[in-house]
Amino acid sequence: MKDTRSLTVRSARLRSRPGVFDIVIRDGSIAAIVPAGEGEPDDLEVDAAGNLVTESFVNTHLHLDKVFTLAGLGDAALAEYQSGDMGKAMSAIETAAAVKEGQDVEAMLAAGRRALAMAAYYGNTHIRALADVDSKAGTRGVEVLVALREEFAGVVDIQVVAFAQDGIIREPGTEDLLRTSMEIGADVVGGIPWIEYTEADMAEHVRLVFDIAAEHDAPVSMLLDDAGDPGLRTLEMMATEALRRGWEGRALAHHARAMQLYPDPYFERLVALLKAADIAVVSDPHTGPLHARVRELMAAGVNVSLGQDDISDAYYAFGRNNMLEVAFLSAHLLWMMSGPDQELVYDAVTVNPADAIGLDGHRLTVGNRANLVVLEGEDVTEALRFHATPRAVISHGLLVDADAMRSMAKVP
Repeated sequence: MKDTRSLTVRSARLRSRPGVFDIVIRDGSIAAIVPAGEGEPDDLEVDAAGNLVTESFVNTHLHLDKVFTLAGLGDAALAEYQSGDMGKAMSAIETAAAVKEGQDVEAMLAAGRRALAMAAYYGNTHIRALADVDSKAGTRGVEVLVALREEFAGVVDIQVVAFAQDGIIREPGTEDLLRTSMEIGADVVGGIPWIEYTEADMAEHVRLVFDIAAEHDAPVSMLLDDAGDPGLRTLEMMATEALRRGWEGRALAHHARAMQLYPDPYFERLVALLKAADIAVVSDPHTGPLHARVRELMAAGVNVSLGQDDISDAYYAFGRNNMLEVAFLSAHLLWMMSGPDQELVYDAVTVNPADAIGLDGHRLTVGNRANLVVLEGEDVTEALRFHATPRAVISHGLLVDADAMRSMAKVP
């Protein structure tokens, strides 16, 4: 970070109004937005040169403990997970579990640093990051992510999710490991109830995750119905439990891919339940052939965000924590290319995910924290078209050192 408490972004275009503006930043917050040229000279100035400036990007779903592990695992899980109907998704997860047997803490830290430097370089300043917790991984992933959270504080903020990737009922000891993970610094309790063998065990998985969340007054994130099975109903289970517990607005639903196969009458009832429970949904359409019904959820008023999900691991070969790239891919996969649709897609990598994970004031408005990206392109269409490296990234009011992040990220 280039340490200054006095910074002005000059000649910025905004999504909210026409014209060109100067954005004045003081003590980490947006102090003023004035017509270009009316601001006073400042200690440090960033020239937006008439390009778009928006809120920084937020990624609600990243398996940070397994980034850059694909080369050591092979393509078997990838092939199973991405098969046409996703009928082998459970087999893929079981195959992918092998990566945890030989993980080394120092290698995990190095890979995590690279992924987080990518995030900072591409303007992604907030991430909800998952770490597997089970008999193979123990709490190793949580410990690594907690260390990375401290290392990148103020540059990329991380919410650490203690995630029961291989189940709770079918993986004895995981319940205790989840509790230990929360005690050593995890922020969020994570589950994947559909991975259990029976509906009763799925419901028990959901209940246990909320029990632990209640013990620690923590949010919940769950990977739900992530397979080509229209009979899966764990999203409904989570929403119902959130209502019963008074956890409205504190539970995030990841994937929900089976939703694409649901009959319309059931889907309509599910949407009503999601709205009642204030459940936000994060979709990752680029990592699997099925995805949540994003357009319909948005039209109904459900908060939907887009996530990176994976970076070169058992489930996805690419990824660079560039949320503009995720938005670009999603615009194609979701067929959301009209002007209004592009704006919705852009919201899904900025303000929507911020709301989904409880970030207050993530809006380019006077008085809010200055987490901003200065883009290449005058509007959302141009930003999506090129999904280029930002001209500048501002995190917590400070200018991110792009050269340092690029070097750490090993960006060509």
